[in-house]
Amino acid sequence: MKNNIHSQWFVYIVQCNDDTFYTGLTYNIDSRIKTHNSGKGAIYTHGRGPVKLIHSEKFSTHREAAQRECTIKKLTRQQKEEMIKNFVL
Repeated sequence: MKNNIHSQWFVYIVQCNDDTFYTGLTYNIDSRIKTHNSGKGAIYTHGRGPVKLIHSEKFSTHREAAQRECTIKKLTRQQKEEMIKNFVL
């Protein structure tokens, strides 16, 4: 869903069971994590569950969230680890 009918969007990073990271965006983070853990989420996380939420950022528009998701996906693992080091759920 790319329209902006939702008042908040989240960019999130989960840690997969194989210790890799997956970055995504959603308007309902709890539901999305459940979907990943049910094996019906992104192709990348399929078979790598359970996943654990380790970082999220809130945005008011889909566009802002999508831009941030793109930026995060370009980071190295080390850069992502630095970014999430002080993250508290």
